Amino acid sequence: MYIKQIYTDCISEAAYYIESKGEAIVIDPLRDIDEYIQLAKERNSIIKYIFETHFHADFVSGHLDLSNKTGAPIIFGPQTITNLPVHIATDGEIFIIGDISFKVIHTPGHTIESTCYLLRDENGKDNAIFTGDTLFVGDVGRPDLSSGDMTKEQLAGIMYDTIQQKILPLADDVLVYPAHGAGSSCGKNLGPESFSNIGEEKQNNYALQPQTKDAFIAALTEGLADAPRYFSVNAQINKEGYDSLEEIKNKGLTPLNVADFKNKLLEDVIAVDTRHAAIFTEGFIPGSIFIGLEGRFAEWAGSLLPFTKPLLLITETGQEEETIIRLARVGFSKFEGYLNGGFEAWKNAGEKVDLIINVEADELAMDIPFDENLQVVDVRKEIEFADGHVKAAINMPLADMTDVALIASFEENQNLYLHCGGGYRSVIACSLLKKQGLHNIRNIAGGWAKIKEEKTIKVEKDASVLN
Repeated sequence: MYIKQIYTDCISEAAYYIESKGEAIVIDPLRDIDEYIQLAKERNSIIKYIFETHFHADFVSGHLDLSNKTGAPIIFGPQTITNLPVHIATDGEIFIIGDISFKVIHTPGHTIESTCYLLRDENGKDNAIFTGDTLFVGDVGRPDLSSGDMTKEQLAGIMYDTIQQKILPLADDVLVYPAHGAGSSCGKNLGPESFSNIGEEKQNNYALQPQTKDAFIAALTEGLADAPRYFSVNAQINKEGYDSLEEIKNKGLTPLNVADFKNKLLEDVIAVDTRHAAIFTEGFIPGSIFIGLEGRFAEWAGSLLPFTKPLLLITETGQEEETIIRLARVGFSKFEGYLNGGFEAWKNAGEKVDLIINVEADELAMDIPFDENLQVVDVRKEIEFADGHVKAAINMPLADMTDVALIASFEENQNLYLHCGGGYRSVIACSLLKKQGLHNIRNIAGGWAKIKEEKTIKVEKDASVLN
């Protein structure tokens, strides 16, 4: 028996390849499927089944493309509703590969069709459970992402029953392989590890502690942040189908010279620059939006960019395909091509460029007492802001900065100093403000990490944190 977790950091997603005696299954594959096919080829195996734990909301699954390439059937759990060509398993159904087997365990709560797959080894012993978004390390799946008509409280109640009846009876030594790790928005507070076991979760996971159903529902639903706006788009794509990744890449990998790129900018398109933040601030095409590949790129793209408009890409040479794949993972499919030669080609052609002024935290400290129009804008999440921020700063979380009315609230005479935790999100925010016509902008290099080291800058915490 061979188990490999294939983890993708930028979206905190875990897919799985499991094999026995030349037969394999893949669980929750990403849209770019080459790694699974290559792995099977290297190990002289065939992919026999594709298991889906539920309709994912945070990424587009590769189930359709992988099935088309391999002929392997797609397996979903009970109560799945879709017109796609899938096998809807019954609760307790058994699938065999080589000398091992998988038992379907219907575990509704995160979504109504959520399903886990219990792996039994060559001796018939329960070895591992692949839990999707039902059970994470330190958490369980949030109950507010269902596309059905149930409330989050109703789904949380169903999750309680799932935990009591399906998860807690498992032996302590059964390994837990979830679909996500820390950083994912599919739970509230996922632990740092990407796998665990049932015993550890019984001891450390708040959702598995002895408690009443009402207490569980309250704990699970309290403090849920808004889901990223692309979640509903991705869930629908996974349920209804999509164009193949190859077709999308063929459209996106169209090189455009400077003149053609410039003409495209006159259309209703979005130009996305994926270079490193430190490079982008030194010069970029006016009106382009920065989302660098070095951060949680796909997640921020899905949260901030419209799915209805075509995308034009500005990347470092050689990163065009990676950019398209990572955008396709969260549902983008409308591409008009990329700037051949990148930003350097644009600059060398003598076209207009824009820039973002970076300032150090000590410069901010010097400017605050003397500039009555200075306004610090903190683009971190509300919970980060509450834990400590510059006195009199405005909290405008990056995820909210597609709201034109919100951006319009700034006064023309304000000098805006933007920061986040370390510098990545604030550069995205600066590019969004620039696109909306605001130019009295400074980006505070190093963000809050550097600001809090400056003893002359007054900082404060929210009263709720102090208590």
